[in-house]
Amino acid sequence: MRILAEAVTTAMEQTLSGMGVAEADSADLLGPATVEEHGDLALPCHSLVAVLRRSPVDIAQEISSALAPTLAGTAEVSAVNGFVNLRAEPEWLVARLSELLVDDRLGIAMEEMRVAAVDYSAPNVAKEMHVGHLRSTVIGDAIVRMLVHKGHTVHRENHVGDWGTPFGMLIEHLLDLGEVNAAEELGVGDLDGFYKQARAKFNVDQSFVDRSRNRVVLLQSGDEETLRLWRILVDESMRYFNEVYQMLGVLLTNDDIMGESSYHHLLPIVVERLSKQGLLQESDGAQVVYPGGWVNREGEPMPVIIAKADGGYNYATTDLACIIDRAERLGCDDLLYVVGTPQAQHFNMVFEVAQQAGFMDNSHNAVHVNFGSVMDSDGKILKSREGEAIKLVDLLREAVTRAEQAIAEKNPELKGAQREEIAKAIGIGAVKYADLSTERTKDYVFDWDRMLAFEGNTAPYLQYAHARICSIFRRSGTERSSLSGISISLSRPEELLLARRLVNFAAVTDDTLDTYSPHRLCTYLHSVASSFATFYEVCPVLGAEDEATRESRMALCDLTARTISTGLGLLGIDSPEQM
Repeated sequence: MRILAEAVTTAMEQTLSGMGVAEADSADLLGPATVEEHGDLALPCHSLVAVLRRSPVDIAQEISSALAPTLAGTAEVSAVNGFVNLRAEPEWLVARLSELLVDDRLGIAMEEMRVAAVDYSAPNVAKEMHVGHLRSTVIGDAIVRMLVHKGHTVHRENHVGDWGTPFGMLIEHLLDLGEVNAAEELGVGDLDGFYKQARAKFNVDQSFVDRSRNRVVLLQSGDEETLRLWRILVDESMRYFNEVYQMLGVLLTNDDIMGESSYHHLLPIVVERLSKQGLLQESDGAQVVYPGGWVNREGEPMPVIIAKADGGYNYATTDLACIIDRAERLGCDDLLYVVGTPQAQHFNMVFEVAQQAGFMDNSHNAVHVNFGSVMDSDGKILKSREGEAIKLVDLLREAVTRAEQAIAEKNPELKGAQREEIAKAIGIGAVKYADLSTERTKDYVFDWDRMLAFEGNTAPYLQYAHARICSIFRRSGTERSSLSGISISLSRPEELLLARRLVNFAAVTDDTLDTYSPHRLCTYLHSVASSFATFYEVCPVLGAEDEATRESRMALCDLTARTISTGLGLLGIDSPEQM
């Protein structure tokens, strides 16, 4: 509990100093208690044995005895097995809850503004968005939302694959179909079919191969007619992608598209700057940089390929151009790349080259926000029954359909457009939360029954908790805005547990953003919802024994609903008021 740690730090430091413990010996010892029943914070005394030459049990007892009077009214202090445990006092919790009750931000502070570029989603033009794009899109969207909420300037960078040799093939296939027919085929979302048809011709028709290669030359040389045809492919693909983004409820728009083509003019500049720095070397006709620190299986230094032997550029060249653009044109401090774990070595090497070349310096924070794969129940990459990647739009539609069936069973009174809207919030929220609640570097198993369940660590469970509280307020006739001045009391253990979790929202949100780990916020929100369920079961709200208790518990309900709603909002998930 960071807020309690801040409140006790001075007293703790003074107590330890009075015992002869230097600040260097006690730094960072105070942290969250590993056993919630013991307290909110704990200070292990075992590392102080060498300093004070006494047992950790004796040291903990002395610290506890000296500290307890100083922290009266703030924290209860106890010594257990060589640990000093601190538990927030009820009156201290009441004061914090009263502050949160009138705070629209629920304690989340604005930070000194930084400029960040978040590179995420990144589908390929004329290729379908599949389930593999889900993780990058929803993780990146959550990070963007949290950065903005903390007061930072964020550039959403959708690094779409819209350039390179395949486009010669795709443009020629477009011409074979006719522009109108091609646009119609792409417009209905059959991107995979369009690409496969072009690839099939490329594999068997030499004249088509020759046309495609000539078209690539025209594209890269800036031929106006070829660029017009290329734009048809891009525009129709992006129109379809935007429909998927809207269905998924993410922030990406056309304004955020920064495809590979956007950096084409910078590629020669990358080569020129690397050459001036003396970093470029020739290897088998290619221009490469050896950043050092990476070797292949034979123990030979691994290069970053900048220009291939045929004069074409590599992915690393484009990524270095991105860094130049984001650091110099956008003035970014933070460069975040939400890309799968298999690309870890690539980004580490690119970042090192960028540092050596002076494209960025120590003031820049470049991070590969890596993530694992979405797996089927058999432990393999999730695919359709035909063995192909599952289209993301099909996955989302099925989620909404399944959610609507669940709502029909749980609350048959909801009908028509209202049920459809709630089904979308639950279905899409379930898919996103299942992804975000998994530690991002790990693979996770896609399980419809688990993610749509109304119990456990799922979006429907949190959404239902929020809807239940909204129902309490509808039945009470109490305006939530009228609660700001009421007196909160915490007399029951269930009230105290809920309060302890509510006051930790800002700290968890900060920790989530610091580590780019949305699952931490998910775990916290589930703990709030589960402690609320226990509180609501044991502590009557509308039927409380007196008006003061009723108002106090209504205030706890309000804080819980706002915490869940705000937290889910930072994850890009809706909080329906009815379910």
